[in-house]
Amino acid sequence: MGQHLKPMSTTTHHDQPASLPTRLFNLADHEARARDRLDASAWAYYSGGAADEITLRANRAAWDALALRPRVLRPLAGLSLASQLLGQALPCPLLVAPMAHQRLAHPDGELATAVAAAAVGAGLVLSQQSSHPLEAVAAHCLADPERGPFWFQLHALGERGWLRELIARAEAAGVEALVLTVDAPLNGVRDRERRAGFALPAGLATPHLPPASASSLDGLLAQAPSWDDVAWLQANSRLPLLLKGVTHPLDAAQACALGVAGLIVSNHGGRVLDTMPASATLLPEVAAVVAGRCALLVDGGIRRGTDVLKALALGADAVLIGRPVLHGLASAGAAGVAHVLRLLQDELAAAMALCGLRNLSEIDPSCLQSPRDIRT
Repeated sequence: MGQHLKPMSTTTHHDQPASLPTRLFNLADHEARARDRLDASAWAYYSGGAADEITLRANRAAWDALALRPRVLRPLAGLSLASQLLGQALPCPLLVAPMAHQRLAHPDGELATAVAAAAVGAGLVLSQQSSHPLEAVAAHCLADPERGPFWFQLHALGERGWLRELIARAEAAGVEALVLTVDAPLNGVRDRERRAGFALPAGLATPHLPPASASSLDGLLAQAPSWDDVAWLQANSRLPLLLKGVTHPLDAAQACALGVAGLIVSNHGGRVLDTMPASATLLPEVAAVVAGRCALLVDGGIRRGTDVLKALALGADAVLIGRPVLHGLASAGAAGVAHVLRLLQDELAAAMALCGLRNLSEIDPSCLQSPRDIRT
């Protein structure tokens, strides 16, 4: 949406050339360019965390605190990033995390993200708060034979008759799994966002939200997802169900007992409850409970291919990439998103080779040294 973009002296998102801008060598470069292109309000919405942003900073610090332990003189020919996830080929262990209102970053929004993710073999989890209908997004990625998984996130469940219709739409569009976000019954206290005066532009489409939503605290809490909703979703959809935002071992155990297809260890990018531990800190305990009974993914603070390797060594099957995708989208549209994801793939491949790893199945905790104490 144009009102959230700074005026540019040479180009705008509408006439962005197909080729990438020069001197974009890592994810931090895309972040810097995105910050320059977005206005202060949109930047605060995308980059801010809850309260004092302790968890936001901890997410990044925790990956840095993990040290890799390479092996040498091992066979590396045929190095591959491919694996399987929920019985489907996974070209690389990267999926785009569900993120709302992507047209704030670029007029093409989720359509550009879908094309880019499919082009480089990454998966896509489409947010229920997408700016574009899921059918349109599906059309931009499902035809690519090299694509990764295409999943749909549920956040606001609403009345069950309406929810059945939304699930039927997702199934008909080719969605391959549902992802229920369970850790955000209401927004976190986002001071940076409030100081910037962020508000969604008038007319920004939200084609998947319930027709009537609660505005009071009591109303929001009454609509918060429960374990009964998990069972209902399993009974009313043929799609595998993953839960996003499970961080406590007891919740992981209950989810496994219900037979969910997967869990995503996530603290919502530090945007909901501040002072939660970092995702990297939470992952090993959940992995120990899951013990292969369902798929396990993680997000939060991942900015390098070495971070991806560390996440897999801690027990994840794949990772979700959030803010860096938005940075690439604001930086250079679909080309920027593809570049961000390809940078992570190339860095992961390099890290694996330098650690003596030929495929993802060889990655295990022995690749890591014990983490140092983290102080934020």
